[in-house]
Amino acid sequence: MLSENDLQELESTLLPALERHHLRLLAHSLRCLQQAAQGSTAFPAQEGLMAWAHQQANLAVDPTFIPVLVEQLAKAAVQLEAIGLALHKPPLALEISDLVRWGQQQADERLGNTLKPPEH
Repeated sequence: MLSENDLQELESTLLPALERHHLRLLAHSLRCLQQAAQGSTAFPAQEGLMAWAHQQANLAVDPTFIPVLVEQLAKAAVQLEAIGLALHKPPLALEISDLVRWGQQQADERLGNTLKPPEH
């Protein structure tokens, strides 16, 4: 789960709402994957994620959501792996501040590309 401090850090950016939402999803996925990994340095396999999800009381009310969540966590893991590589950090060692920094870099790159005059 995201802490109040995590949420404040995400919301304090000047990023557009859609990008902040994407960062919140990544941050939530990161926290879930960190919890499911239980101190391991590697992302849990799908079976491990399924076992972790079945142990979560808040998911017990709708067990049909568990496979969807596990699939989304697996997709987020791919993106977190790429972010970790870009920041030279193991993906499970990423923090919310790393995600914010990455999101701001992405936005800066997009803005930089759109503000450049066309080359002739």
